[in-house]
Amino acid sequence: MNSFGRKFRVSIFGESHGIMVGAVIDGCPPGIALSEVDMLPDLARRKSGAKGTTPRKEADEPRIISGVFNGYTTGAPITVVFENSNTRSGDYKNLTVQPRPGHADWVALKKYNGFNDYRGGGHFSGRITLGLVAAGTVAKKIAGNAVFKSDIVELGGTRNKEEFDSVIESALNQHDSVGGIVECTITGCPAGAGEPFFDSVESVISHAVFSVPAVKGVEFGAGFESARLKGSENNDNIIGTDGATETNNAGGINGGITNGNPIVFRVAVKPTPSISLPQDTVNMESGRREGLIIKGKHDACIALRIPVIIEAVAAIAIADLTLLSK
Repeated sequence: MNSFGRKFRVSIFGESHGIMVGAVIDGCPPGIALSEVDMLPDLARRKSGAKGTTPRKEADEPRIISGVFNGYTTGAPITVVFENSNTRSGDYKNLTVQPRPGHADWVALKKYNGFNDYRGGGHFSGRITLGLVAAGTVAKKIAGNAVFKSDIVELGGTRNKEEFDSVIESALNQHDSVGGIVECTITGCPAGAGEPFFDSVESVISHAVFSVPAVKGVEFGAGFESARLKGSENNDNIIGTDGATETNNAGGINGGITNGNPIVFRVAVKPTPSISLPQDTVNMESGRREGLIIKGKHDACIALRIPVIIEAVAAIAIADLTLLSK
């Protein structure tokens, strides 16, 4: 399915080289000030243009076609669309016969019996995240005093930000790609959101985060490092009646419920699978293994554009939990 949420529900649609992509946002309360201008700052953060990002240039101008009247939400579903214009679909004609390693070409062929739009990755493309960023703008308005901030903390295996440029330059020179780790912090989220077990805050956020293409892992607080600590080291000493803790190894969540401290989680982003280095695949017509050269416009490091998307999906999750708590 292409929808997420119970009270604040987001549905995404479109294909990379189709007429348009976008999102439908249902469950937004009426009377919230909203316009396309509100979405522009986050959409600008997602745009390509920096070294290591795709040379494909799109206006990425949002158009709200329902759910807003006289500058305020009406309570009806909000529909936001983005037109596609800069496409070179001819670069992808061979992908139904020669599926790309690491990409969704082969599974899409099998799941949809060859009827899927394969151009530019179709519905599996990172371009579909435009709708998520637009929905995230609305979600941030619903999430109360919560503030979302994300940043790249590791790129190509290094945590030294001074080396990030050289890592990207090296990947470009080698016609290859690199991955990274994005950290997101949510402050101002009150204690008490979430439910034990299946609707834990970790579960809901992770569900949303894994909707972002290229995400392969999520950890909260100390994450996997907590498995290497003793209980005396991992426990967060409580230092205030408001639940404030001395450390935050729990990442702001205990028992699946927010404890009032900052929610902190990190996301592993894999290297872009579409690289211009020669690779091997299997010809789906002949059944023979053969070489593959990928054409088109691709990111050498998709992690560069993902922080704002992680913020958006986290905001969507928190907005849904906020409305559920009411």
